[in-house]
Parts: sequence; C-alpha cells; structure tokens
Amino acid sequence: MPMTLSRARVARRIAAAAAYGGGGVGLLGVAAAGVLLTEMRLARRTVGGSGDTPPCADGRYGAAFGHGTDRPPLRLGFLGDSTAAGQGVRRARETPGALLASGLAALSELPVDLRNVALPGAQSDDLERQVGLLLANDAPVPDACVIIIGANDVTHRMPPARSVRLLSDAVRRLRAAGSEVVVGTCPDMGTIEPVYQPLRWVARRLSRQLAAAQTIGVVENGGRTVSLGDLLGPEFEARPRELFGPDNYHPSAEGYATAAMAVLPTLCASLGLWPEGERPEPARHEGVLPVEQAAVEAASEAGTEVTSARAPWALLKHRRRRRIPAPEETDRPPVAQ
Repeated sequence: MPMTLSRARVARRIAAAAAYGGGGVGLLGVAAAGVLLTEMRLARRTVGGSGDTPPCADGRYGAAFGHGTDRPPLRLGFLGDSTAAGQGVRRARETPGALLASGLAALSELPVDLRNVALPGAQSDDLERQVGLLLANDAPVPDACVIIIGANDVTHRMPPARSVRLLSDAVRRLRAAGSEVVVGTCPDMGTIEPVYQPLRWVARRLSRQLAAAQTIGVVENGGRTVSLGDLLGPEFEARPRELFGPDNYHPSAEGYATAAMAVLPTLCASLGLWPEGERPEPARHEGVLPVEQAAVEAASEAGTEVTSARAPWALLKHRRRRRIPAPEETDRPPVAQ
C-alpha cells in the first residue's frame, strides 16, 4: 500500500503539472537518464522496427446488420501511433481498428464506419492534427473514438506532463464535439524482447508512470481508459513468439486481438451497449477509489477500466472479455432464429 500511495502521488504531480502548464516532472536522476539513453541506442539497433505501411482498414463493418433497420451506422474514430494504426500485420482485418469495429457491430447489431487517422511514429503532439482530421467541417463526428498513444513519448523522452497535457486536450476536444473517448494507455515498454536490463526496468517504470498520469488526465476530461501496460506485459513475456510480430516490437495479429478484446467492453460500455452495469462488483476487486489510486492500480493490472465517478473519485472495473468476431463474420447475413 505505501508503494501504491507513492506512485499515486507521482501520477498526480504529473497530471497537475499538465493541467497547470508546468514543465516536465523529473522521474529519473541524471545518472539513470544517461543509462537509459545509452541502452536505448543499443536497443534500437537490435529492435529496428518495421518500415512497412500499415494496411488501410477504413470502411464499413457489419454491413449485414444494416438490412431491415432505419438506424444509422455507428461511427468509430481511431487515433494514435503505430499500434493504433496496426503496424506489423499484413491484412486490414487484423488491425485493432478493424477488430474493434467488427466487435462493436456484433454487439450493437448495427453497421460501423471506421476511420483511422493514427500515424506510425506519432507522439502525443500529433494528436491535435489527428483530432482535426476527424472533426473537419465536412466529416461527421464519430460516436466514439479510441486513442492508443504513449510509447513513443517514452522512447523519445517527451516530458510526461506535456504528454498528458496534449492527450487531455485531445480528449477534451472530442468530448466537446459529442464523441465518447476510450484511451488505451501507454503499453509496457519493458516487454520488448531485445531490450535488456537496466533499460527494461527503467522503461517499465516510465511506462507505468505515464499510463497512470494519462488515466488521471483522461478521466478528468470525461473519457475512459483501459490499461494496456500489464495486458501486453506478462502475456507478451510468456508468449513472445505468438504475440509479437516479426520486428519483435509491434504486436502480431494475435497480439492485436488480445489488446482489442480488452478494449471492446469499455468501448461498448461508453455507448451503453455492454450488458454489464456500471456498478462495481467487490467480488471482482472493483470499486470507487480516488482517481490517482485507481490510475496506479489500473497501470499494473491487465485490461482494467477506469472511468469517472463523482469527482475526485473514479470507478475501477474489470470487465469480462468476449471473443471478437473476425470482420468477415460480421459481414455475413444474420442467421434466422
């Protein structure tokens, strides 16, 4: 508990600096920062990364659900970095945007129009441009948006307060336009296979600190978060060959499906489509906590959702996951009962 409280204070300091326009909050000493830089240069030579352009997954999913109804399709926007774009897979249907659009279509029994403006290599300072693309005058406002961002902020040493401020601004703009917002917080950078100690420990610490601070900023601006850090941590460490792609950096198709299964319940809940209620279930270790404490707990536990309760409280949920249908499954006519 003392460790949790300490981490909660750090996350709150970062979020407060972001809210009031402060500079970066020093999370590492000079010596540790020097080690991080040296090890990161070595790791980049080993990891490399994929230069392939992610497949374009924009379009309509679950078109079969549009027959016999006059309800308009749902609109889903996707923003963020290479993980949001689906870099590392070859087929559009394997990207997280396509997977979530298919899952949302199946749960809502409505077609879903997906538009993905995520950019590989993007940091949080690109979110302003991405939001502008989704909210352009001639574009309909998405019913919901999913943002996955933060990994490049860590590797490029963006001050965490600035990172959180930029993300909070994006969430605020989307919410003001009428869109629900779900943020997949910074993944655990300590799980990248070619990265060794001491960088692995430092990267994990920085990733979780940023994820917790992101959660505070997002929730306080009306969005919801889902922790990707722990989800893409032990599961990826245990099965790196299946869950990492060929570049040992981005998820494989199975890895993206794992992440999408964690985000789908929160995405559907934000639109009032998930069968579970919003009340906490104590038996599942859910509850209403101070937002910074909920943020820290979420940063270290797989697929944990945090959403706003009455300020300064937040609701911590562990929603049950469901298999996400493949995109082609949602484009088949529904079977008559």
